[in-house]
Amino acid sequence: MASRNDYYKLHFIVFLWGFSAILGKLVTIPAVEMIVWRALFAFLGMGFVIFTTRSSFVVGTRDLIRLLLIGVIVAVHWIAFFGAARVSNVSVSLIGFATNSLWAAILEPWFNRTRIKKFEIALGLVVIFGLYIIFSFDFQYKLGLLMGIAAGFTSALFSIFNARAVKHLHPFTITFYEMIGVFLAALLFLPVYQHFWATDHVLHLLPSGVMDVIYIALLAGVCSVYAYTVAVELMKRISVFVIQLSLNLEPVYGIVMATIIFGSAEKMGWNFYLGTCIIMLAVGAYPVLKKRVAAARERAGKAA
Repeated sequence: MASRNDYYKLHFIVFLWGFSAILGKLVTIPAVEMIVWRALFAFLGMGFVIFTTRSSFVVGTRDLIRLLLIGVIVAVHWIAFFGAARVSNVSVSLIGFATNSLWAAILEPWFNRTRIKKFEIALGLVVIFGLYIIFSFDFQYKLGLLMGIAAGFTSALFSIFNARAVKHLHPFTITFYEMIGVFLAALLFLPVYQHFWATDHVLHLLPSGVMDVIYIALLAGVCSVYAYTVAVELMKRISVFVIQLSLNLEPVYGIVMATIIFGSAEKMGWNFYLGTCIIMLAVGAYPVLKKRVAAARERAGKAA
């Protein structure tokens, strides 16, 4: 059972992940190249932690393959998340990501072979309505928002898989091999990225200066090694949906910090904020509706 300290940890790492979008925006090299470095630093740092704490690197072949494949999903998540901030801005990236809890509400029952609740579908439609309001006007960051939504989907997906893995593997081991998976996936994606999307078909693999190295090191050490490991460990006691729901505070933290740091670049039209409010209300309504539905079923069971 989760303790109060567990929830404090959860909200602290949510704050750190909200700040990660800003760090990613501050790095001057393109997002894909940055992710290669972040993943490299992350798995080397995690390897050092495992070595110094005398934890285990040993996993079975099947678990190794699964963890590496989850790492591929994390790589897609990072590319979509940081790419969204680059083609639009931090606020748009974070709002698209805010759909993660509703993705979890749909995906978790599907993977666990339980029924999807009607009110979850209804809330999903409300979220779609909120996105429609954003898109229906002259919204110039449509690609960024779609990439942010993809980041939310992949976040829910790898969280569900990690919740299963942590039942029999140490969080340090999970993080280590998944970061290797991220690194390999990002590395293999570089030629495709260079051919189709890189400016002038040129890669910019070398950090532009000391600050780039510092920002990437913070992303790897604080937002990956520490935050990711803590999140995986918390999955032993907190459900995937609660974690994903808490992650919806990430846009709140991130947008406030981004507005302070980047100023007018983060200012949007009224339709963006109206659509954002609708999305956040739908997400916030989920636990209330879930509790009421559970209470109604309990009363119906007693009456029968």
